[in-house]
Amino acid sequence: MAFTRRQIIAGLAGLGGAGVAGLGAGGVRYWLGRPENLTTHDYELIAAPLDLELMPGHLTPAWAYGGQAPGVELRCRQGERLRVRFINKLEVPTTIHWHGIRLPLAMDGVPYVSQLPVLPGEYFDYDFITPDAGSFWYHPHTASSEQLGRGLVGALIVEEREPSGFRHERTLSLKSWHVDQQGAFTDFSVPREAARGGTPGRLSTINGAHAPILELPAGQVVRLRVLNLDNTLTYRLNLPGAQARIYALDGNPVEPRPLGKEYWLGPGMRIELGLQVPMAGTELSLRNGPLRLATLRAVASPEALAEWPPALPANPIAEPDLTAAETLSFNFEWVGAVSVGLAQGAAHSFWQINGQAWDSNDKGCADKPIASLQLGKSYIFELRNLSQYQHPIHLHGMTFKVLASNRKPVIPYFTDTYLLGKNERARVALVADNPGVWMFHCHVIDHMETGLMASIEVA
Repeated sequence: MAFTRRQIIAGLAGLGGAGVAGLGAGGVRYWLGRPENLTTHDYELIAAPLDLELMPGHLTPAWAYGGQAPGVELRCRQGERLRVRFINKLEVPTTIHWHGIRLPLAMDGVPYVSQLPVLPGEYFDYDFITPDAGSFWYHPHTASSEQLGRGLVGALIVEEREPSGFRHERTLSLKSWHVDQQGAFTDFSVPREAARGGTPGRLSTINGAHAPILELPAGQVVRLRVLNLDNTLTYRLNLPGAQARIYALDGNPVEPRPLGKEYWLGPGMRIELGLQVPMAGTELSLRNGPLRLATLRAVASPEALAEWPPALPANPIAEPDLTAAETLSFNFEWVGAVSVGLAQGAAHSFWQINGQAWDSNDKGCADKPIASLQLGKSYIFELRNLSQYQHPIHLHGMTFKVLASNRKPVIPYFTDTYLLGKNERARVALVADNPGVWMFHCHVIDHMETGLMASIEVA
């Protein structure tokens, strides 16, 4: 089935952030067609200004992907080649990082490491295979506090090669906005807050709406893909009174198990739940601790009652050899008081990894890797949080296996982001199977921008 470029762009713009509820495995997602006579790319993704009504009666000067913020949801199938022409119609340089995707370094979207920034009016073609199925996302890696804060975040969903067993699903993108009562942006990063837990936004949203009512088909098991696209906040997700099971963490399947009382979802992290929707007319509350994020309302469905789907198929990730693995230690620590009288343009530095603080103004900072790994070798990373604040630790380019923690029991699982708690020590393992220089950082954005990032070389 052939599509023109105009149809493809219109389809992308019309695909809501609410996901694809009601589309079965055999359903047609019209925008996934390939355009006619276009050999360089499959989709165009435009970053441009967009006024949003986040606060009733007031407009917020957001930045958007594909005409919406959070950005248009991109979808492809596991093993497919994804080719996206990214067009920058902002007045500032930017890039796209594909969070959680194992891809070649040249496609990773880190300025002065994998590519030059995409300047206003320019474009860049991202072209890579998606080896793993799961819930991922995309965002800039330039001036991140402001660019993510203004709305440059979006979901990337990689579907399984074969039907998953879920007939219904929804994507729920969590984001709090740094806005005041009139919808004007407040500071995305305040030094005093960056030196602590990070600068929080004040308006919580799901798919850009505050406390929405989401209708789900009664009697069905719905796949909820919950993505934390926030700059700062860790969500204590809970669904009181619901029958919910965890099916995947950060894009990687786990043996289905009950959600339990709550799950702590740090910035950059994702969780996939199977939710048994109750009888029609029932309402459930998706909460962050005691705070309501959304109301899930069961509506009548003509379909027969659904059974719990089986576990999702594992992704093709190399299993680390723990008997031959080399152990490396990484200390994440707070290093100083709030600075005063900084020179114009100088960066605050509050955090460091193994005694090194990342300098966002130093374009050669990645040339001094904190560790050099041998290609194909297994490693155990000992992660030590020497502070009183949580750090969601994210590694680009590779996936690691969480082995153990001194603060909680761990059922080993693969991930790209681990929420390292206060004074926690955790052990993770990986196979260094992707050559390049990869970022290793906290995903509380103003922690990252004030020192808590480093590079790891694989060669």
